[in-house]
Amino acid sequence: MTKKDSHNVRGLDWYLDKILNLLLMACGAVLIWILLQVTCITTFKIPSDSMEPALLAGDYILVNKCVMGGRLFNIKDALDGKKINISRLPELGEVKRNDVLVFNFPYMEQRWDSIVFQVMNYYVKRCVALPGDTFEISRGHYKVHGYTSELGNVESQDNLMWIAEHGREGDYGIVMSGYPYNDIVDWDIMNFGPLYLPAKGDVIEMTSKHVALYRNVIEWEQKKKLLLRGDMVLLNDSVIHTYRFKENYYFVAGDKVMNSQDSRYWGLLPEPFIVGKAVRIWKSVDRNTGKIKWNRIFKKIE
Repeated sequence: MTKKDSHNVRGLDWYLDKILNLLLMACGAVLIWILLQVTCITTFKIPSDSMEPALLAGDYILVNKCVMGGRLFNIKDALDGKKINISRLPELGEVKRNDVLVFNFPYMEQRWDSIVFQVMNYYVKRCVALPGDTFEISRGHYKVHGYTSELGNVESQDNLMWIAEHGREGDYGIVMSGYPYNDIVDWDIMNFGPLYLPAKGDVIEMTSKHVALYRNVIEWEQKKKLLLRGDMVLLNDSVIHTYRFKENYYFVAGDKVMNSQDSRYWGLLPEPFIVGKAVRIWKSVDRNTGKIKWNRIFKKIE
């Protein structure tokens, strides 16, 4: 090998080392980004107007997962529709009333009789009641027993009350019937509840009313059918008189109450389905023009 050949080989080795180092740095950056997405923060695009005026269609939001702790589960099994176990990293905060939450929608589209985890179907709504709260809607307005501050978008609730009182709901295409669609509990979105939101470990007496209210979540927790036969309540073939809940449950509602598919219609949101708290808008695009809405960039979500 000549001196010139030796110099070329050393130059090639240096060049390959640089490429390898760059590739390693790029892989490291990707791994760090994936780790952050799984454990700390992620992004979502707002697809509809159900959270106006707080969030607009075309907003891109940052979601803080640390508040409740990032979720850990087998994504492949979830995509295949298999049973999964969801665990969380340690939480660094807590969900509060009026926080805006991103979560996996707990039902198949237009089928609200059984809870199912849909890993690719995300919703964003405002939390208006927490585990342990007793929630109700009176003349379209949200209330939690013992809590005196406003909940949700009160102006929109006022508008719904005016529409209902003037018999104009049909003009706006508003569905008035609400969860749980049962003769035992005849509620609508104007007058709803009171409904107790179970906290993990709570024990309730199994009455016909409680069967109507909590059937979906009990069947989801137990993977068994809850039946009412006369005065008897059966979980599959076993008669039960009380039930202890395994999870925490939340009540969520869209700010645009005339056009929001939320807990008023489908019921309780299980805690494992919650991704995290929406905190800021990092980008916003006008759906009609495609232009950036600069006045919404890094706007805090309240």
